[in-house]
Amino acid sequence: MSAAPEIVPDSEHRGLVGLLPSAWRPYALLARFDRPIGWWLLFWPGAWAVALSGRAIERWDLIGWFLLGSIAMRGAGCVYNDIVDRDLDRQVARTRARPVASGAVSLKAAWAWLLALCLVGFVVLVQLRPLAVVVALASLALVAAYPFMKRITWWPQAWLGLVFSWAALVGWASAPDAARAPGLTLYAGCIFWVIGYDTIYALQDVEDDALVGVRSSARRLGSRVRPGVALFYLLALALWGAAFWQLRPDPLAILALAPAAIHLGWQVFTLVPADGPNALARFRSNRFAGLLVFAACFVVGQTL
Repeated sequence: MSAAPEIVPDSEHRGLVGLLPSAWRPYALLARFDRPIGWWLLFWPGAWAVALSGRAIERWDLIGWFLLGSIAMRGAGCVYNDIVDRDLDRQVARTRARPVASGAVSLKAAWAWLLALCLVGFVVLVQLRPLAVVVALASLALVAAYPFMKRITWWPQAWLGLVFSWAALVGWASAPDAARAPGLTLYAGCIFWVIGYDTIYALQDVEDDALVGVRSSARRLGSRVRPGVALFYLLALALWGAAFWQLRPDPLAILALAPAAIHLGWQVFTLVPADGPNALARFRSNRFAGLLVFAACFVVGQTL
């Protein structure tokens, strides 16, 4: 008999998930529809790229497609991750209630759900110009390898940075005649942002990860987590500023990032590494950091 589906400790919108028919609920949990922070974080880099190219108003529809694609593909990534990690998840308190690990969703059903989500992603893919399609497809190898990184490197967060920032390259490739350098610099900044916020997220699992042998940047940094996250965020801001400068060499363009810099600084200074709820709240606040960076990209993009 399969275990009853539960809402994991860092779930959001408990009421919304609770309203779903009981047969559907495990699939919503498996795709993390109860935790929208994941698809917000996947979505923002693509939206930033469109805004920084100066086409946010003209191509508002593209931003909408990126949002739908982020929801579907983040869900697909989570399903794939849970399929691969089902044995490890059973050994970690925060993840043992996940649908595949708990038995609420069978392995066969999980693969079918993964395929359905990928079909939604395909619908989004065909909305893109050919170069953007090629760039998007190039990410698949990175996505497939990610769940295994925590077994072979202390820095799976860096690999996640490559994956979760990829939409910046896709968004930039969607702009006709866009110079290559600013898009690459924006992408590099996104990578360090992801490493920073996912290190914060990993603080929740440090003890369990140590018991089961899972590696993470949070474990590697140890007592130096706060300065480590500060360094990652500083590098992100520096690279975003460089991308702005490549497009518009004006100090006022760099100043557009000030609100985002203040927010990221607040995360670092108020982070309590030993406090799981504190770390989770700082991690989730990156949806607002994403909005602030989007505003900066929009302002700079509209003045090109």
